[in-house]
Amino acid sequence: MNSNSVKEIEDLIKIISKLPGLGPKSAKRIVLKLINNREELIKPLTKSLAQVYKSVVRCDICGNLKSLNTNCICTNKKYDQICVVENIADMWVIESTGIYKGQYHILGGTLPSFENKNSGNGLLIDSLVNRVKKNSVKEVILATSASVEGETTSHYISDSLKNTKVKITRLAKGVPVGGEIEFLDDGTLFSAFKNRAPIVSD
Repeated sequence: MNSNSVKEIEDLIKIISKLPGLGPKSAKRIVLKLINNREELIKPLTKSLAQVYKSVVRCDICGNLKSLNTNCICTNKKYDQICVVENIADMWVIESTGIYKGQYHILGGTLPSFENKNSGNGLLIDSLVNRVKKNSVKEVILATSASVEGETTSHYISDSLKNTKVKITRLAKGVPVGGEIEFLDDGTLFSAFKNRAPIVSD
């Protein structure tokens, strides 16, 4: 810390630089913008962050974000199709394309390819099985990444659902090997959904 630095500002820069896509230089510019616009930015931002911290939680059924005092969208109605994604960013990307209009299930990550997977590694896989059974779901679309971990997770979910009689499909053409859903363009996602293929259990 140099002689001209202010501890509070340095601490804020360190926190902001941890956000995706931001480094120390970008964080400094953001902090200066905030400080120079205290009333317009800092006050409402502080209020919003406090509300999010206090009231926004992850649904333990579908993994989506919801307000603490309201029911999640996954409990509001019956549905016959669920798209399974690794994280909320993946869901937002798919939603923004308008390709898919059904329900989502956010796992909260992927299974490592080298560990014992009997426990599901803390992912919401048991919850997915329960949703399929409870809502008489006809199709589960696996939209995990085309990485080793994504494929491992996909196979594990298929095995977990094999006794439910549900149709299981996987995003097909357009998803490159090693590709992550969050970074695919609209055309690639459209092709992947349109050409999704059934998964046949061994």
